[in-house]
Order: sequence, then C-alpha cells, then structure tokens
Amino acid sequence: MKVLILNGSPNPKGNTAVAIEELVKVFEAEGIETETVQVGGKMIRGCAACNRCGELGRCVFDDAVNGIAEKFEKADGLIAASPVYYASANATLIACLDRLFYSSHFDKTMKVGASVVVARRGGCSASFDELNKYFTISGMPVASSRYWNSVHGNAPGEAALDAEGMHTMRVLAKNMSFLMKSIALGKEAFGLPEKDPPQWTNFIR
Repeated sequence: MKVLILNGSPNPKGNTAVAIEELVKVFEAEGIETETVQVGGKMIRGCAACNRCGELGRCVFDDAVNGIAEKFEKADGLIAASPVYYASANATLIACLDRLFYSSHFDKTMKVGASVVVARRGGCSASFDELNKYFTISGMPVASSRYWNSVHGNAPGEAALDAEGMHTMRVLAKNMSFLMKSIALGKEAFGLPEKDPPQWTNFIR
C-alpha cells in the first residue's frame, strides 16, 4: 500500500517537513510505502477553466500536476500538507490541488485523504477545512486523529517541540494505515459502492 504526500511548503526543510517526517515514521512501521512530492516552491499556475482536460484526460498545462496525477492514481491515500498563510493554505498547493482533482478523471472513491496544517499560531482550522474539501467532494474517506491535524512552530524545526502536534501526527498515520487496510479488505469482500448517475443542478433559474 502507498500514501502520496504533497508538501506545500516552499521550505523543503521547514516545519511542514517536520510534521511529514513524523507521519512517515509511523507509515513505515505499519508497512505502508510513502512518497513525498515537494509542491511548494514550484511554478504551478492556477486552473484556466479551459476544460481541455475533458478531451485530453489530463491538464492542458503539462507541468508537475500531471506527474502528481499519475502517482495519485496508483496510491491508496493522499496527504496534503501545508503551512498556513493568512488563515489559508499555501497558494501553490491550492493551485495544484484545484487542477489535480479537476483534470484527473480516474475514480478516487475510497482512496483515503488527510490534510496537515502547520502554523506559528492561528489559522489552522480554516486551512484544515479548506484542504479537506478536496477529499469530501471526491468520495474519499478522510482520516482523522485525536485532534485536528495541526502542528505549531515558527523557526525551522520548532514543530518538533510541539509534543501534542507530533502526537497528533502519529495517531493520524496509525488511523490512516488502519483505514486503508480495512478498505482494501472491504474491496475484496464487497467491492466498491455502486455508482448512481449524477444529478446536476444549479441555482440559476
């Protein structure tokens, strides 16, 4: 089994990386393979609403997003990890996720999702909610911990001193491992839920 982790911080050795490292330790102990992709700091533009992905099966802008989509399709779980800026996730990560989820057309049902947010002090809950919406619109169960998946730290490395945050990361990785393994067994025994045709509505009459 495999978890794909997206690091949305432009600092590959910052506090977001500290949180990710704590997750990876537990996943390795659980026999779960991980791959971390450095998203923060890359040149990733936002969606242009051209809908060419409907024809191509991938985003028309052939950058890191299409490569991440290939990895995501093969993974059993996805973690989006981000520093918090103005009570929001990193803009590059959001641009990546917008295009990743919209342009990739493989079935994401029952892939497990989780978000991790890292802040000096505030804005974690808003960013946590923002990231989880990608999973909950895609039929992806969201892994939880004993607290919202947040870690605090300012200077690089300070996150390791947040004992509660580090504990939250370990519990998250254990719970996510259990959930992915349980879903794999459920797929073998029962298959995926039957799909109903979508019912498209809007608020314009």
